[in-house]
Amino acid sequence: MPLPRTRRFATLRRSLRLLASFRHEQTAPEKFYRSLAQDTRLLIDALWHDTNTPHPLPGRSVLDVGGGPGYFADAFADTRYIGLEPSVSEMSAAGLTGYGAVRGDGTALPFRDSSFDVVYSSNVAEHIPNWQAMGEEMLRVTKPGGLTILSYTVWLGPFGGHETGFWQHYLGGDFARRHYEKKHGHPPKNVWGTSLFAVSARDGLAWARSLETSGRAQLVAAFPRYHPRWAWWVTRVPILREFAVSNLVLVLRVPSS
Repeated sequence: MPLPRTRRFATLRRSLRLLASFRHEQTAPEKFYRSLAQDTRLLIDALWHDTNTPHPLPGRSVLDVGGGPGYFADAFADTRYIGLEPSVSEMSAAGLTGYGAVRGDGTALPFRDSSFDVVYSSNVAEHIPNWQAMGEEMLRVTKPGGLTILSYTVWLGPFGGHETGFWQHYLGGDFARRHYEKKHGHPPKNVWGTSLFAVSARDGLAWARSLETSGRAQLVAAFPRYHPRWAWWVTRVPILREFAVSNLVLVLRVPSS
């Protein structure tokens, strides 16, 4: 699928802006996540327009799997937005109230089949051991003709180790954790084997293609989330994509019939 609006959105300026914002994730999370939320909204707007023209996104039902403390709610204020989060502490971390929030497990979503026009998950898959089960649930609750959008951090990319560093995870998740503890005197927020797991680009693409082969979903697009459009080609190159993609976006459309 050509995805003209999505490609116009994926500019070098946007990529540089997102890269600059990453330095605030630990020190100023509100600044980082609100910026990421706005970018997510614009990305989903573009994808929805490219696949559902002329039906606009405002007023549609949107499920955010792993919505956290609600930073994304404002960005989707003109939709019927629900954020799902398993952790009570994470839901209240920012002190935000008044947004549609549900406590639940992404691998067993507490919603009926075909409930939402858009179901997306941003940077959650790498934090759970059974991410495919979450993906299956996301598809289950997506309406026919709707979009399931799964975006996650690729383990061998520079951000695969999250706050443990840019290179340490290449020597193994346990090494990266120990190195972080020695340097900072406390464990990282994302602990290898407990709340951080290795998910490859190959894993995600294989899963998405298996859904397409079985007729359960159409793989509309697979591209690196933070790259400009002229660098999307790296997703098609085995091995290179594991190191260069950084964050993979899988866009799936549920068949209308």
